[in-house]
Amino acid sequence: MRKVLLPTLIFIATILLLLRLFYLQIMDETLKLKSDNNAIKIQYDYPERGYIYDRFGKLLVANQPSYDIMVIPRDVKNVDVDEFCELLRIPKSFYEERMKKAIVYSPRLPSVFLPQLNKREFAAFQEKVRKFEGFYIQKRSLRDYQVNYGANVFGFITQVNDGIIKQNPYYNSGDLIGKQGVEESYEKELRGVKGVKYIQKDKYNRDIGAYKEGRFDTISKQGEDITLSIDGDLQKYGEELMVNKRGGIVAIEPATGEILALVTAPSYDPAILVGRERSRNYTKLYNDSIAKPLFDRGLLAEYPPGSPFKIITGLVALQEGVVDEQTSFMCHHGFSYARGRFMKCHDSGVSQLHNGIYNSCNTYFASVYMKTLGKYKKTSVAVDIWSKHVRSFGLGEFMGYDLPTGRRGKVPTSKTYKRIYPDWDYRPTTIVSNSIGQGEVTTTPIQLANMMATVANRGWYYTPHIIKKIEGEQIDKKFRTKHHTTIDPKYFEPVVAGLADVYNVGTAYGLGVEGIQICGKTGTAENFAKINGKRVKLQDHSIFVAFAPKDNPKIAIAVFVENGYWGKRWAGPIATLMLEKYIKRKITRTDLEKRMLEGSLQGEYDKYVGKHTIDSLLLKRPKVEAVQPKEQDTIEDIDDKDATN
Repeated sequence: MRKVLLPTLIFIATILLLLRLFYLQIMDETLKLKSDNNAIKIQYDYPERGYIYDRFGKLLVANQPSYDIMVIPRDVKNVDVDEFCELLRIPKSFYEERMKKAIVYSPRLPSVFLPQLNKREFAAFQEKVRKFEGFYIQKRSLRDYQVNYGANVFGFITQVNDGIIKQNPYYNSGDLIGKQGVEESYEKELRGVKGVKYIQKDKYNRDIGAYKEGRFDTISKQGEDITLSIDGDLQKYGEELMVNKRGGIVAIEPATGEILALVTAPSYDPAILVGRERSRNYTKLYNDSIAKPLFDRGLLAEYPPGSPFKIITGLVALQEGVVDEQTSFMCHHGFSYARGRFMKCHDSGVSQLHNGIYNSCNTYFASVYMKTLGKYKKTSVAVDIWSKHVRSFGLGEFMGYDLPTGRRGKVPTSKTYKRIYPDWDYRPTTIVSNSIGQGEVTTTPIQLANMMATVANRGWYYTPHIIKKIEGEQIDKKFRTKHHTTIDPKYFEPVVAGLADVYNVGTAYGLGVEGIQICGKTGTAENFAKINGKRVKLQDHSIFVAFAPKDNPKIAIAVFVENGYWGKRWAGPIATLMLEKYIKRKITRTDLEKRMLEGSLQGEYDKYVGKHTIDSLLLKRPKVEAVQPKEQDTIEDIDDKDATN
């Protein structure tokens, strides 16, 4: 039996192998199509990308026809190069360079020789294309922007590079792909499916019809239309308010997590990244290392949050049971701690939770922070408990939104301080500046907007997202899943009451809008840059967070204005105007509007340009290093009431 088994297995394996070879070589002809077959020309039919609409159905991004000159190097014969270059107004060196690149890609497969011809260039070349064997025109569609705002939201379209082609077999040389913004995030849905035609050629390299009567041909499928959660009018208004300023605005609908506006400043007209000048314009934007128009400050800029962080400091203290609404602290224009150190404050007198919030009292929040950490025997244990509460608001983590870029910010843990103070047992006084949103805490604008949406919801949020609807599909389940904080909902009500009085009697007094009950918090954060190797203090950042109305809130917002002095001066009015614009669809605070539209901070930004080498504009806080064991210097948080008096 054993003598028969082995020859039988060999015989069966041989038969199966022969059958497989017969099938592949005789029956299955797809391998011919996948190879560089001399007798078959592959021609693609590129679909239009899906259209992009705002939340109210306004068309934001459409398409326009574009024409690329394609080349198959093997087929290029007897071309009058001088005439070719003169017709297209290109130098001969360009012709030679592109031909070399095409040959490297593949002598037999088409690749883009000259992309995105305009109508005049297309018409001129179309008349004489027969004279240039090996060249043909491929029709594609480019983006046609219906608006001149939202560049950071949309992203742009560019040609695939070799790395993308190797990674994803769908793409070929010359194909277009979405980069940045929703064009990248929803590339698969927007791009559609390209069609393929296989054309048979005779021995003279002439087309003789469809291969196998078109059996293997496929038709193109247009990309899916998508509806964004963005309010186009609000986005446009936000960008207008931020002209001649740098910073970010993020607005979120608390009930859904939908992003209503995502503003970065400075920005640019998305139309400049379309057409033959795209590459040149992109290079100019990319090389602007001072204003950084390609840097989405709403998602990427990590700033100290300043006084808005006091909201969380108070909520954590209430949850930990170390204070209640009536707990009082005496403020004498500052908070004394640790061997004569002093944290300045513009407030004075008895501070409790309510007036501590609307007066932004440093003493109150430093005191409750000390009580929170002091509840536990070990500071390291206390810091980790505090950190867990803070992170439950979405801070210190990548948020999981549907945009391709972002940063996590920073919420320190015991590991953070172990690295900073490896040989010293730090104490609550060492890190007390965390209580007022300085210290080692950093956040992005979208994180602070989400924090305010969470407060507006009294303790829960949906992951922020920019997609509202995809034609024929349902949005990702993660955008429909609630996240709850570690704070009991009952503790939010007294905090919300304090935030409402920020507008009524507190640090945002005078910014209110009749008929809208706004809850907000002003903030000022110190700003440093590294200039000629030295750490230098620049003008403070202006910060404001808010939501409205107080009950059944419709919008939550965070505004950062770099070098904007204090919260009420720039960020506060901008936030108020954005809230009114969304809720009322009109502006009654025309006094604020005029000041914000006409105001400029360019003078602040120009102070060091051309005079010094700026290594960092401190979009990220510098690394903290402990030279020796000592109490951490506390950064003063000069808030709005002091600044306006």
